[in-house]
Amino acid sequence: MNNTRESILSAALHLFARCGFEAASVSQIAEAVGLTKGALYRHFSSKRDLLDSILERMAQRDAEQAAAFDLPTGTADAMPEAYRAASVAQLAAFARAQFRYWTEDAFAADFRRMLTLEQLGCAEMNALYQQYIGAGPLGYVRDLLAALNVADAADMAALLYAPMLLGYVLYDGASDKAAVTALVDSALNRAAALIAAR
Repeated sequence: MNNTRESILSAALHLFARCGFEAASVSQIAEAVGLTKGALYRHFSSKRDLLDSILERMAQRDAEQAAAFDLPTGTADAMPEAYRAASVAQLAAFARAQFRYWTEDAFAADFRRMLTLEQLGCAEMNALYQQYIGAGPLGYVRDLLAALNVADAADMAALLYAPMLLGYVLYDGASDKAAVTALVDSALNRAAALIAAR
């Protein structure tokens, strides 16, 4: 992707995270990257096109994150062997990395903030919030644990995923972000140890 498109995407997502998708205007996005609206429209046909490009980028990055930890990138039905080949240790390492990704990576953090901001007012954004932050990751963890024959996989998935959700709530407003990350790491390590001992 060329630098101008990349700059536009990042600026748009940052504005969507601060103001909301509906409230952020194409004029504001263009101004943030030093373009006219006409120049912006040469790269993206509409504000919706910008959002669709952001969603494509996040889907790609989400799969890359899982693949970096040798975890399956598809569903349990589509990849049963890959789910059975995973380990609790891989899952815990992935969870720690995901927390950092969703809080420290500027693009991912802005995407999370946008979904958090918009989820209550827009059914599409609520569905995306659930896919990326809520039920989607929780279901993924549950399916991995079930494939590993962990007893009470749904409960254990909640035990492992809950620190991440709490961390997201605390992180953005925290004056000591490192302390929040350390708290999440500690809780994830304890949850993983409990799960591995079952």
